[in-house]
Amino acid sequence: SSASPKSSVISPSSAAASRLAGQGCDLIVPTGSRAQKSGPVVLADEVKNPAMEKLELVRKWSLNTYKCTRQIISEKLGRGSRTVDLELEAQIDILRDNKKKYENILKLAQTLSTQLFQMVHTQRQLGDAFADLSLKSLELHEEFGYNADTQKLLAKNGETLLGAINFFIASVNTLVNKTIEDTLLTVKQYESARIEYDAYRTDLEELNLGPRDANTLPKIEQSQQLFQVHKEKYDKMRNDVSVKLKFLEENKVKVLHNQLVLFHNAIAAYFAGNQKQLEQTLKQFHIKLKTPGADAPSWLEEQ
Repeated sequence: SSASPKSSVISPSSAAASRLAGQGCDLIVPTGSRAQKSGPVVLADEVKNPAMEKLELVRKWSLNTYKCTRQIISEKLGRGSRTVDLELEAQIDILRDNKKKYENILKLAQTLSTQLFQMVHTQRQLGDAFADLSLKSLELHEEFGYNADTQKLLAKNGETLLGAINFFIASVNTLVNKTIEDTLLTVKQYESARIEYDAYRTDLEELNLGPRDANTLPKIEQSQQLFQVHKEKYDKMRNDVSVKLKFLEENKVKVLHNQLVLFHNAIAAYFAGNQKQLEQTLKQFHIKLKTPGADAPSWLEEQ
């Protein structure tokens, strides 16, 4: 149409089509084909390297797991040799045995705290009931009043003792479930390192007993290197366990000494009816109590 712009009318030309086809062939060819022609292998390597690294890690992990499993089975069947540090193993056994005993003490102390809490709660309710009857029964005003004061005093001392027992429980719980547990975690890592060390030591011993030729020498050299790596790891973990056991013993003695003195003094003062000594025990160990119902001193406290 004459009204249409000239730029919209294109005359077909075989020569122009050929030139466009020759110049634009790279745009038509897919990216993969172009990469194969120009030879940029770097992109392919970048894609393959992480996968190859993962496969290599899986291979090493599988081989290490197989060796360790074989070592564990051979030890249980009595066929494989095992590296033993007698002194260190004895300390670890004592630690595990002590942990069970401390857990039992912790459990019993928690039971005592629960029972004492219930008793204190009952005593406080009984004291309130006596006080209420003291106001409403004029003929028994003094008798109900005496009993109300007695129960309130017992409840107050019970709350003080409860604070001491709960402080004892918190300290022993920290020792057992944090400090000792952290040391036992290091012990587990040490035992795993020991199994790996023995597994690679056994491999090296078996290769050294076999023939030495061009095929076996590289394997022996590689096994020697792996053995050395795991030996250094085993020695490091053994040293770490020794250091942690030493510090744990020092910390355990200090913590338990203070807590046992606190527990003894608080229990003795409570059952002796020595309120001042009971409160002094809590001040000695910097235990702050928020005792509800801090009333004026009763006639029993003034005696």
